[in-house]
Amino acid sequence: MGFRAAAVCMMLLAWTGMAAAFQPDPPEMGTAQTLPLAPLTVETRKGRVALQVQVADTDTTRQTGLMYRTSMPEREGMLFIFPHVHPVAFWMKNTILPLDIIFVDAAGRIMNIAAGTTPFSLRPITSDGPTKAVLELNAGASARLGIGVGDRVVFEPLVRLP
Repeated sequence: MGFRAAAVCMMLLAWTGMAAAFQPDPPEMGTAQTLPLAPLTVETRKGRVALQVQVADTDTTRQTGLMYRTSMPEREGMLFIFPHVHPVAFWMKNTILPLDIIFVDAAGRIMNIAAGTTPFSLRPITSDGPTKAVLELNAGASARLGIGVGDRVVFEPLVRLP
């Protein structure tokens, strides 16, 4: 009887620990990264949209992304560049700002947009296909700037990558 009770307690402790592992950390637990800004253009149906982006092109910068950021100017964002083209998924853990997450294929075309994502959500946000880059903007920016599926992202270092 004592062994069974101990086993149940251990299971409850393990389950509680696992549940805690999936909870968002409070914002004060981390530090926002700041990367240099680079120009990026989106060719839309209505014309060109000029943006400034921070480029996350290493494992570390891609993993941190816009976590812990409390504000971002309207025409700024972050561009995640992947070394290989493949389907990707993002989440909003430790991300305070609601974002538009824009998935870009190897040709620079926007495949899909997850508009107005929920801060701190652990729900996977997936690309509609093999992805070369992801552009994150403030929530609603893609609609306000006229950026849509099929538009082309022009970023010189992205064009040169295999």
